[in-house]
Amino acid sequence: MKILLAVHHFPPRYSAGAELYTFRLARWLLTHGHAAEVVCVETLDAKRAAGVEAERDIYEGVPVWRLHLGLRGAPANWTYANPMVAGWVARHMQSNRPDLLHLHSGYLIGAGVLEEAYRLGVPGVVTLHDYWFLCPRFTLLRRDGQVCTEIPADPAGCAWCLNLDRRRYRLPEEVSQGIAGRVWITLAGGAGRDAQAARRAYLRRTLHLADLIIAPTRFLAAKLGVIMPAERLRVVRLGIETERLRTVAPTSVNKTLRIGYIGQIALHKGVHLLVRAIRQLPPAGLPVSLTLHGGAANPDYARQLRALAGDDQRIHFAGHFAHSQLAAILAEMDVVVVPSIWYENSPLTILEAQAARRPVITAAMGGMAELVRDGVDGLHFQPGDADDLARQIQRLRDEPGLLEQLRAGVRPPPSIDDEMAELMQAYRLVIEQRQAARPVEVG
Repeated sequence: MKILLAVHHFPPRYSAGAELYTFRLARWLLTHGHAAEVVCVETLDAKRAAGVEAERDIYEGVPVWRLHLGLRGAPANWTYANPMVAGWVARHMQSNRPDLLHLHSGYLIGAGVLEEAYRLGVPGVVTLHDYWFLCPRFTLLRRDGQVCTEIPADPAGCAWCLNLDRRRYRLPEEVSQGIAGRVWITLAGGAGRDAQAARRAYLRRTLHLADLIIAPTRFLAAKLGVIMPAERLRVVRLGIETERLRTVAPTSVNKTLRIGYIGQIALHKGVHLLVRAIRQLPPAGLPVSLTLHGGAANPDYARQLRALAGDDQRIHFAGHFAHSQLAAILAEMDVVVVPSIWYENSPLTILEAQAARRPVITAAMGGMAELVRDGVDGLHFQPGDADDLARQIQRLRDEPGLLEQLRAGVRPPPSIDDEMAELMQAYRLVIEQRQAARPVEVG
């Protein structure tokens, strides 16, 4: 098969979840005899005239088209439709005729590529890595840190949520305890309402052009189920490289309960909840240590975390790490905590911890709660509640044998080959269905 993978960014400059997943998928396809290449957005330049410059690259054996976008004079819908990228991808598909276009998320690339694939008769598959098709923030997380449990019926609600990024709106909202937002939505939300209504309508229409939408968890599939028919959605669990993590030696609490965090140091990851929870633990009893592994996405947030940790000698900031160090890092942990305050989709950290037979403590929400079985292979705490997180950590100090019991309940996650077998089956199915639907050409 000949597959074109489209994703917002790509390594080495960018290395978040969707980027790393696409890289891993491309390498697997190439290794197993398929033709695969990636198209991504490499840079944005607000001063350069609207348009696309494409740079051909090979990254660790993966062919990559890195697009450099000029945004001066770009159409207002470029953030979700991006006709500039859609036009380039259309020309590329016309020249190279891939068997399938696989879009990851949609951010920056835009959903216009689905329109072009449909027009050219190229089957389209979308893997959801976040909530971009539903939420202009991608995360369903409001500016004040509250989760958006229901998409606002009035699109002006989304417009107001975006306004809260600016101080002139945020302060009145805080002072009025939400009244300012309700007034704005009722009296002044016209332009914002129209813009968000257009975004919603376009993304729903283009998503329906895809032959298949893949979600790594039932939770995310259910969220999209409000706008997509169930037969177009398929849950495919993420697989990981399990072999090198299976060799991580088992551990049991001896002199210190070693707690670890692995991931981005960012507000939506809830790292502050974990630091607060450790600070609450009484000094008496089994000693506890917390090591935070990951780079800081926001320097201000990182400074706030260090101030929150104070001089607590139990808390250590290990900083950025290379993925090749993961096995060694997990070997120094008894339990992994995933304290995110947003609806995490399918955190690789949970799967990696499970591959190394480490129990996970996580928030009881989203894909996190789906992947970790409370009381079986980990523990749940109330989302956003540092007190409840501290309570669950304290249980591991107070209840003899609990850690060993949870570790015994850990099931290995799917391997990459497990996942890819299911994905290849999905690829073949949509290609066959599209071919069968083509009209027969007569002489």
